[in-house]
Amino acid sequence: MSDARSRVLEHLLEHSVKRGNFILKSGRESTWFIDSKQTICAPEVMLDVAVAMLEIVPREATAIGGLTMGADGVSFITAGVAAAQGRALRAFSVRKEAKDHGAGGRIAGSLLPGDHVIITEDTVTRGTSLMEAAHVVQEFGATVVLLSAVVDRGGTVAAMAAAEGLPFRALFTAPDLGFAYEGA
Repeated sequence: MSDARSRVLEHLLEHSVKRGNFILKSGRESTWFIDSKQTICAPEVMLDVAVAMLEIVPREATAIGGLTMGADGVSFITAGVAAAQGRALRAFSVRKEAKDHGAGGRIAGSLLPGDHVIITEDTVTRGTSLMEAAHVVQEFGATVVLLSAVVDRGGTVAAMAAAEGLPFRALFTAPDLGFAYEGA
């Protein structure tokens, strides 16, 4: 594990993982919750998050983004660090619904038809947000080359992605954080 990944894991465990009784977005109950934005947005480790993400981003990738809000932090810092390293990686967000004014549409930010895209998310359980963003990007005319997340808490995304011919990689899994997967 790289030094950057080690620091991110340590920060996640100290600042983002919460234990107790929680209701997840799916409505299911869980004894743990992860607010990975507490790590992704923390100045002491945000550059490490970007470096760790760049370790899994394929060289052919030209853009990174996903469904707003879950993807925004990791997309923007990763694209910023890539730019500082001389690598062009556009960043964008997928709106939850089409904007009915201005240029409209669901894509906000820098994405071009033909881009090779990483769809990302802070934390995934089932993967529906990743898949929704991937479909919007494909309809826009870009090619999805990887689905990614900082944390995969559910363990079901890889199979769902593979069924559509898409690879998936997470920086960390629920077992990496000391928990069992909480699948679909």
